[in-house]
Amino acid sequence: MTKKNTKQEIYNELKTNELILFCIDFLAKDTGKCSFQDLLKESFTLRPDIFRFSNIPKWPDSRKIDRPLRTLRKRKLITGNPQTFFSLTKAGKVMAKEIAKTFRQRKLEL
Repeated sequence: MTKKNTKQEIYNELKTNELILFCIDFLAKDTGKCSFQDLLKESFTLRPDIFRFSNIPKWPDSRKIDRPLRTLRKRKLITGNPQTFFSLTKAGKVMAKEIAKTFRQRKLEL
């Protein structure tokens, strides 16, 4: 018998950079771009344990998302900056699709 995973359990298995790519892909579906504020909100909603202030756990900490964004830009998986918008590059889109496929392939409890 296989164990069913909740969506939260699968989100918890993602590395920070993978989660950010997944969020940018999700948020940029219609327009192709994602604002920093929306990205921070979505990331914090999915993984508050990672993207929160250590002394105020109910609030997102934008510093926690800054370094991963710079890494993703350096790896040429995203373009943009916090003052404008973020978009996935072709390589970033491929990686985001692979991450999304993980969710479709696993049985989820809703």
